Amino acid sequence: MDQNRADLIRKGRNVEIASLVYNSAEVAISLTAGFMAGSSALISWGVDSIVEGNSAAFMIWRLHGETKGISERELQKRKKIALGVLSTAFTFAVLFILYEAISKLISQETASMSWWGIGILLVSLVVNPMLAWGKYHYGKKTDSATLKYDAIDTMICEYQTIVVLIGIGLVQWQGWWWADPVAALLIVPYVAWEAFNAGRDAWNVQSDDANNAKAENNRDEVDETTATARKNSDS
Repeated sequence: MDQNRADLIRKGRNVEIASLVYNSAEVAISLTAGFMAGSSALISWGVDSIVEGNSAAFMIWRLHGETKGISERELQKRKKIALGVLSTAFTFAVLFILYEAISKLISQETASMSWWGIGILLVSLVVNPMLAWGKYHYGKKTDSATLKYDAIDTMICEYQTIVVLIGIGLVQWQGWWWADPVAALLIVPYVAWEAFNAGRDAWNVQSDDANNAKAENNRDEVDETTATARKNSDS
């Protein structure tokens, strides 16, 4: 790996580290504020932030491996593990959000005001686009599909943030108690789609590994046959 590419990958990894640190703050504040206010939307947003934090952690692991010059097979193995974990995490997030939102719709419980929750949402409106730009910038520079994919995920989180803010605003200033759980439910399609994509991509990596192993075995067999033929010819 040339020095310029290694430097760019390290910078991309640093953006992911910043993303992980910020996601951790999102999780701590949004879940605490969400449970205290009884807000399904805030809790669901916090649960999704946990998954996004896991995504950043696995990206750091993968990029760190690339800077150390590990083999392509090992990189693919790390990618498969990361995608499998993410798919599972997204699936559990979907189930939790559905349970939380439907429970609130049935009980018709009204979420209370949470300035801490609104505060972290407003900060995220500014921070997430900056993180997404950094991921996409270094993903484009290094031709890293995973970094660019993660950048798109971060911008989708921006959509979720806007949805949750609107839901909380409608509850507090219009008295529409149902807006909070509905905002939570609007997050579900995205999370479910991400669970499907991550699982599919993990399966594709597994299939690619199997095909590569088969191709390698075929090459070995051809080499062995060629060597035997040459030996017989020499005899």
